[in-house]
Amino acid sequence: MNLDQIIIPFLLTFLAGLSTVGGSFIFLSPKFCQKKFLGFFLGLSAGAMIYLSFMELIPASIKAIGFFHTNIFFFLGIILMTLIDFLIPHHYLEEKICLGQKIIDPKLLSTGLIITLGLAIHNLPEGMAVFLSSFGDLKLGILLAFAIALHNIPEGIAVAAPIYHATLNKAKAIKYAFISGVTEPIGGLLAFLFLRPYLNEDLLAYIFSLVAGVMVYISLDELLPACFRDNQGHRALLGIVIGMAVVSMSLLFL
Repeated sequence: MNLDQIIIPFLLTFLAGLSTVGGSFIFLSPKFCQKKFLGFFLGLSAGAMIYLSFMELIPASIKAIGFFHTNIFFFLGIILMTLIDFLIPHHYLEEKICLGQKIIDPKLLSTGLIITLGLAIHNLPEGMAVFLSSFGDLKLGILLAFAIALHNIPEGIAVAAPIYHATLNKAKAIKYAFISGVTEPIGGLLAFLFLRPYLNEDLLAYIFSLVAGVMVYISLDELLPACFRDNQGHRALLGIVIGMAVVSMSLLFL
């Protein structure tokens, strides 16, 4: 096997995943890290996730495994995130993350942690898809990586915005955006090492329908309530629409 057949797909997967860090840099620029932009950027992320779930992941899953199985795994994703939300000791994690530093907004910090976890779950199968697509057809892999990188930018913002405004710590915001994105190349590596003989369209369809449930839960339970706080309704709505438009444009390349 040619080494380039492994390195190039893995590099594409890595770049697609780490575009979440690019999103955190956009948000943390001096112009955009003000709290008045928080509702807009959280709305941007919610719009991207909801649009991607209902316009790409669920239709693709229905096409591969049917309406019934897609719905089963979609609601399993929601149940999974509900259990995680209830079972994770948020206050303990907040204390460990801030190490005695003052937490400006505990609710926003909890939102940031849940978003980080949910996006980390979401990026694993995306990484598998980019790696395996590139492995089989480099042109398709490049287009898929570009589309995923484009919609990963608002996902990086989704992590950085609440973490920064909860802690006023830019390094932590970038760190957790990195954590959410690095699972994408990890997914690519797992696909190559363990799943390549078994991973097929049907298995990916089950995974993507589960992921759609995870992202819809994050959007409805965490992002949308947070983005409409502090009378930011119009900015939030503008962000939601633009987030959907960004993802729709990224999907044109597939």
